[in-house]
Amino acid sequence: MTLVRRALATLASATALVLLAATPAAAAGPPPNSMASLGDSITRGFNACGWYVDCTARSFSTGTDAGVNSHYLRIRAVNPGIHGRNHNDAKTGATSADMYGQAGTAVSQGVEYVTMLIGANDACTSSEPTMTPVATFRANIDSALTRIKAGLPNARVAVLSIPDIHRLWYVGKDSSSARSAWSAFGICQSMLANPTSTSQADVDRRARVRQRVIDYNTQLAQACAAYGANCDFDDNAVFSYPFVLSQVSGWDYFHPNTSGQAVLASVSYANGFGW
Repeated sequence: MTLVRRALATLASATALVLLAATPAAAAGPPPNSMASLGDSITRGFNACGWYVDCTARSFSTGTDAGVNSHYLRIRAVNPGIHGRNHNDAKTGATSADMYGQAGTAVSQGVEYVTMLIGANDACTSSEPTMTPVATFRANIDSALTRIKAGLPNARVAVLSIPDIHRLWYVGKDSSSARSAWSAFGICQSMLANPTSTSQADVDRRARVRQRVIDYNTQLAQACAAYGANCDFDDNAVFSYPFVLSQVSGWDYFHPNTSGQAVLASVSYANGFGW
């Protein structure tokens, strides 16, 4: 009898898994007629086409450069109605604290689709102690998403994971040019200070900063889940992507170059709503 019960239980579990696998994902609905991007210098395309300037045409989200093939261009290919209705509301230097204001701008534009990529500047600070606390980060994200949901109840929101800045250290630490840029411009010193050091203190510091990014991404996932069906988190696709140094700007060795923006567009769009 015990063996029979076990067999029946196993069969029931297998049936449940089959039914779960057969259940379609929530429909993305028709492609949007307008969109806005929220975020920081990455979304602004900073250093992707000029010396220390924004290059919004090469933004992974709302850009118009064919070589990047942004979310906007991918949507426009299936819905020409979005033409010219792509708003880049991001700001270079922004942190999670700026998302509420940017969300308000997107609401005023009445858009149907919003991308949000934020958090790099919350972790990439002058030193480890100055990183944004996780609870503060979550509160900032919640306030922005609440503003979007209230003002654009039918809009779909794509929340992207923060790239793995520890990998940036890993792929750049052996490059003298990268090390020089990081030092000269004081870039992300919480992670990138003493890049060639193998002392336990530096190893541990880098691990803690990476963990902070992981914690931020966990909060982004949870905040998006709490938002409801109109919010899609990329399931850490951006964070997990093994980018290489040739996809980073040769001016600051931090921001994505054109190739990096193209990869970011491809990875994030593939793990989004799927229009």
